[in-house]
Amino acid sequence: MDNVSLVSEVSNAPILWLLCGITVGISALQAALYMRQSKKMTAQISLDPAVPKKAFRVGLISAIGPALGVFIVMVGLMASIGGPMSWLRLSIIGAAATELSAANIGAEACGVVLGSQDYTLMCLAVSWFAMALNGAGWLVFTGVATPSLDKLRTKISGGDINWLVVLSSACSLGIFGYLNAGEIMKGIGNTIAVVTGAVSMVLLMNTICKKYPKLKEYSLGIAMVIGMIFSVGFDQLIK
Repeated sequence: MDNVSLVSEVSNAPILWLLCGITVGISALQAALYMRQSKKMTAQISLDPAVPKKAFRVGLISAIGPALGVFIVMVGLMASIGGPMSWLRLSIIGAAATELSAANIGAEACGVVLGSQDYTLMCLAVSWFAMALNGAGWLVFTGVATPSLDKLRTKISGGDINWLVVLSSACSLGIFGYLNAGEIMKGIGNTIAVVTGAVSMVLLMNTICKKYPKLKEYSLGIAMVIGMIFSVGFDQLIK
C-alpha cells in the first residue's frame, strides 16, 4: 500500500470519527450551556427578551459567509489530513486559513509537500500536532486572560456606558480593518470581495434597509455573501 492510501485509511478510521466526535460534542454542549446562561441573565437583569433573540439572528445570518469559506477549506483538508481531524479542527477553531497553514507547516517540517506521495503517517502526525499546538495558545489565553481583559475594559471606560460603546466599536473597526487589509494584499479577487462587500453594506443601509428596517439585522451577512459572489464570479471569468 502506498503512502497516500495508507494515510487516507488511517486518517479516516472509524475510531477517529468517534474520538473527534467527543470533542465536537463538548463544543456543542458548551454552546447550549452558554445560550441557557444567556437566558438566565436576561431574566435577572430584566432585559427585553426580544434583544438577545435579535442578536442571535444577526449572528446567525452573519456567520453564513465565513462558514461557507470554512466548509470549502475543510473539503480540501479532508483529502490531506482526513475527515475526522478536519471536522474537529474547524469545529472548535474555525480559522480555515490558519488550520491549513498549520498542516502545511507540519508537512514542511518533515521536508515534504502536504498530500504528496512522500507524505507518510509520521508527517500526518506532525501536521496534527502542529495544528493542535497552533490552536492551544488561543484557547489557553482566552481562558486565562478573559476575566482580566473585562476588568481592563471597565477600567478604561470608567464605567461610562457610552464610552464603552465607542471603545467596543473602535476595537471592532480596528479588527475588521486589519483583517480586510490582509485580504486586499492577497490579490484582486480578495480585493473585489472586500470592496463589493463594503459598498453593498452602504447601499443596503441607505436604500432597502430604510424601507424595510427589519433587514438591518441581516445586512452584514447579505453584504458578505454578495462580496463572495462577485469575487467568485471574477475568478471564474479570469479562468
